[in-house]
Amino acid sequence: MRPFFLVAGILSVILGAIGAALPIVPTVPFLLLAAFCFARSNPEWEQRLLNHPQWGAQLRDWRERRAISRKSKTMAILAMAAGVGFTWYSLGFPYAYISIAVLVICGTWIATRAE
Repeated sequence: MRPFFLVAGILSVILGAIGAALPIVPTVPFLLLAAFCFARSNPEWEQRLLNHPQWGAQLRDWRERRAISRKSKTMAILAMAAGVGFTWYSLGFPYAYISIAVLVICGTWIATRAE
């Protein structure tokens, strides 16, 4: 199983890096998945993620307290709202209802996490 977790961790880091560049793709959830996978395959890489100057604090907050910072909550909800606007503008209704449902469900879950 170690090779599976190693490959999954590497792919998650790649997707997280893509998310850092693209505003609608999330970063931290992919890095959380990468840390989970690296904990089972390569603990040194897990520590590198947890000690990363940009993302490490968010990963540690989630791991230790299941907390999301207020800034991260705001950015995530705004990105989802932008997704709703983009869907409405490009595809219109009824497709925008799917984006609205994601915003309401995921945005509520994110907003109710500890800070």
